[in-house]
Amino acid sequence: MLVPFEDLPLESKIWIYQSNRKFTDEEFAEIQVATEAFIQDWSAHGTSLEASYLLKYNRFIIFAVNPEVQAATGCSIDKSVQFIQELEQKYKVDLLDKMNVTFKNGKFVAHKTLIEFKKMAKDKAVTGSTIVFNNLVNSIEEFNESWEVPAEDSWHSRFF
Repeated sequence: MLVPFEDLPLESKIWIYQSNRKFTDEEFAEIQVATEAFIQDWSAHGTSLEASYLLKYNRFIIFAVNPEVQAATGCSIDKSVQFIQELEQKYKVDLLDKMNVTFKNGKFVAHKTLIEFKKMAKDKAVTGSTIVFNNLVNSIEEFNESWEVPAEDSWHSRFF
């Protein structure tokens, strides 16, 4: 059951998928329609999940589930990954590779491999104050507090 993201409790579980490229506005509009339909029908063991999503910066797809109503289970998580894989195939993008870093570069959002980001840090092309997207957050509360943070305040700090 699709609910507004802001209506979910702070302890709701989230999953963040980042694209290795920016989606076009047309692609993002199609993704919004497909994601809304998926979330509306998403269930675990026959029980509808109270869930929502956010689409951010034409790069990020974020799912959230209220565990107080029904927790996402292995099968329901598998369904969400299958949905993401279908988007990967349709749009020829990578959404599941966690060995990439996305960060703000002025008014733009940049995407680099972990190796490239590490080299940029060494070359001081990015610094501890560079805003990074910490996709390891697990709840809406963590998302609100720690998703967009200076690199020095996230796991990225090991590169500085």
